[in-house]
Amino acid sequence: MTKEQFSQYSFLLDRTARRVKQYAQQKFKNGDFDVTVDQWLILKRLAENEAISQSELAALVFKDQPTLTRIIDILCKKGYVERVQHPADRRSYQIHLTSDGHDKVNELKPKVSLIREKAWKKLDQNDFEEFKRILNTIYSNLE
Repeated sequence: MTKEQFSQYSFLLDRTARRVKQYAQQKFKNGDFDVTVDQWLILKRLAENEAISQSELAALVFKDQPTLTRIIDILCKKGYVERVQHPADRRSYQIHLTSDGHDKVNELKPKVSLIREKAWKKLDQNDFEEFKRILNTIYSNLE
């Protein structure tokens, strides 16, 4: 591959990732979801991983600690998450969904699915398999 082709493909990947996030952010805002896309990612991961530390959560959502702390603070104020002292380590906390947080996740799952379906429209199973293979290769190359 030439440098020009590499640059073009990198541009397309970046442009697409930005567009997907912009589209989702717009839908979250217009749909009055009461959370941002980044807040949703935190809620979703917490629903999948109960009793998780903040550092474990940061790794799962690819956020640095200061950014994650700000998001968790906002979600605590909204009543969707809470910090609970770690049972084995008094110096650290685990992050938990509250019952309102579980309700919010259940409310938003179908709405988020509709947003994602818009992006995947007109793609078939072979497209998905090839796309997955390519993204996994790119990811592995950077480990």
